[in-house]
Amino acid sequence: MSGASFPFVGQLRAELILRNRIHARNHPHVESYGSNPVVVYAPEETRHGNFYPLAYDAICARPGWIRRFDKIHSQLRSLPKSQNNPARKWRELDSSMSSDALLMNIFCTPGVSDSAPLLRMMGIDSADEPVFGWKARVPLANGRVDRTEIDMRWGGLLVEAKLTESDFQCREASVVESYCNFDAIFHRNLLPRVPIRIQRRRQAVEFAEEFTQEWEEPGEDSAEIARAFHAEIEDRVDAEQLWSPGYASYQLIRNVLAAYATGSSFCLVYDQRRPDLSQAWFDVMRSVKSADLRTRCKALTWQEIVPFLPHGLRQFLDLKYGIVAPGTDASPLEEFETRR
Repeated sequence: MSGASFPFVGQLRAELILRNRIHARNHPHVESYGSNPVVVYAPEETRHGNFYPLAYDAICARPGWIRRFDKIHSQLRSLPKSQNNPARKWRELDSSMSSDALLMNIFCTPGVSDSAPLLRMMGIDSADEPVFGWKARVPLANGRVDRTEIDMRWGGLLVEAKLTESDFQCREASVVESYCNFDAIFHRNLLPRVPIRIQRRRQAVEFAEEFTQEWEEPGEDSAEIARAFHAEIEDRVDAEQLWSPGYASYQLIRNVLAAYATGSSFCLVYDQRRPDLSQAWFDVMRSVKSADLRTRCKALTWQEIVPFLPHGLRQFLDLKYGIVAPGTDASPLEEFETRR
């Protein structure tokens, strides 16, 4: 996680943790292990605590949408087993921090896809239903394709959803530059660059020739002296290691490549409480050579979408996520307590 993104991510996660602890009181759930436990919801007979009821009904009625629940949670070891169904593995969409769940809460709710103002704002001209987890085929320079997963495809629009993710990931330059048409699409010197760690940071104990736990002068300060000595070993070795050149915002770069390859438009949807993601977006967009492609790429906040949504869904987003229309204050937690 970059230093620039940390305060925004931390503040948003803290708010979502508090809101979901209250919301979860009426739903089966667990909290992850650790100092900042995240609420993860277990499915019930006809509802799911992480989903707006009408959206969940629509998801369950469509095989293509319910298949998104096949994706296993990436942090299973940090989660206790569900008391209702210990044999069931947790899914990514069970997490209160899931941006995919937020995306489906909005766009699977009946009536949302019929909102003409929303369709115009997003640039959607298709009567087809949204497709979640769509696999793009982005060509590589070696003749193969990268089956990039797109969070949502709706007609000719590709959508990337973000909530509490720390950033858009980093990848080695050799990987990013291996895409076909990379130099035709981007000014590579304008793209955000980062060094990529080749080796993990090693602990002092791994350097037997220097590591020691014995100190000639015992006393209260000996433990602190030992920690400082070991940290110095780790810092020196880490500074001496080789770093690989890389690119920041790899997901955005890859999505722009996917839009170019498929002749689609692209939209990033993020939370307005994450100005760090907005800055990352502009850092990538300024490097796109084609004016036509730039006009087919846009960024919207969840908050900008809210005015076009049904009243019940708006209440759900307000209480569970603190997401409300621009210029509006989210319901305070005290009011949330009263409504429960």
